[in-house]
Amino acid sequence: MGRTYIVEETVGQYLSNINLQGKTFVSGLLIGQCSSQKDYVILAMRTPPKEEQNESPKHSKAKLDNLDEEWATEHAHQVSRMLPGGLLVLGVFIITALEMGSEFQNTLRRLVFAVEKSVNKKRLWNFTEEEVSERVILHFCSSTKKIFCRTYDIHDPKSSAKPADWKYQNGLSASWLSLECTVYINIHVPLSTTSVSYTLEKNTKNGLARWAKQIENGIYLINGQVKDEDCDLLEGQLLNSDHRSTAMVQICSGSVNLKGAVKCRAYIHSNKPKVKDAVQAMKRDILNTVADRCEILFEDLLLNEIPEKKDSEKEFHILPHRVFVPIPGSTVMLCDYKFGDESAEEIRDHFLEMLDRMIQIEDLEIAEEINTACISSSMDTEASLDNTDDEQPKQPIKTTIVLKIQQNIGVIAAFAVAALAAGVSFLYFSD
Repeated sequence: MGRTYIVEETVGQYLSNINLQGKTFVSGLLIGQCSSQKDYVILAMRTPPKEEQNESPKHSKAKLDNLDEEWATEHAHQVSRMLPGGLLVLGVFIITALEMGSEFQNTLRRLVFAVEKSVNKKRLWNFTEEEVSERVILHFCSSTKKIFCRTYDIHDPKSSAKPADWKYQNGLSASWLSLECTVYINIHVPLSTTSVSYTLEKNTKNGLARWAKQIENGIYLINGQVKDEDCDLLEGQLLNSDHRSTAMVQICSGSVNLKGAVKCRAYIHSNKPKVKDAVQAMKRDILNTVADRCEILFEDLLLNEIPEKKDSEKEFHILPHRVFVPIPGSTVMLCDYKFGDESAEEIRDHFLEMLDRMIQIEDLEIAEEINTACISSSMDTEASLDNTDDEQPKQPIKTTIVLKIQQNIGVIAAFAVAALAAGVSFLYFSD
């Protein structure tokens, strides 16, 4: 018995409305959430054509073999940044005027593995062994409206296709729990003297990987106590737990400081969610949004060829703000990132290009954040991997995270306290 995909009815309407306009095929992404028994698909979006494909008619009759895998995987990478915690690229689709054949299946197989590699290559977290490792390929015939659905185990490159059920459900997008929190970060990343050949971006990623372990190993409390991870989210037995991390000291030639308030948001389907589902979704959104902002900043610095400061000088850069936008008819919101000099119209156009959906500028929800990256190339004799700056007091600093769990039947407010200091790594969630 294969996996079952419960699909928002509007996804079927979207696929049916795509016009090939003389093209051999149109490909795109499927977005949703995995669970142990079934997967939920709430969005589909086609991969935008390249500009030269729009301008040159000779590409309109391109063969399926000419599917631009690099372009499709870059689209998947960009879209993955726009997904809050809990949502994933579940697979790929292709629309043709012909019914499914071996040529289509082989192309989709290559594409789904390439997409999975693209969206996960820069993640600060890894999937657990218990999580679903199957991803879906979908073929939609525009002439007969027939659907061909199969899955592959993305952990096994030699895996064979398995049959899967594709079932539409009206109002699926309206039945989700929304989790929100604000995390105040102050991350200190030493630039090691033993890795001077590394790029600044690579050094920063290595530093973020150490910080990610604190987030992963944090203790999450509900109602002031730790709940059993297998209990229902809003009820269950209480436990006691403890965790500590150790500080390290190393010689460094400079540092990167990331400071600010980070708006985080995650969604889980309301079909008997467990505590571990909510905690995992929020952890991953915290890690994703910090890593994505750093990546976007480095891309911007490279694109604009901003010169590096001289030795002993500090560089200050504003990290991009997070912008949320609702999906019509859904409780789920997607996101994007904007620098201060980018207009709302540019963000709207980017949503249209990436998600193939027009949004209203008045619907944009710009998170009230002030985030900075301070890059110092001055020589430091030694620095703690857990200290955040030279002026940080030795006592643990408490910062506040506000978490909201929203449901259709009401709103449950929760508050969290994070004690992040040298030697201590705790996250507290409470009603």
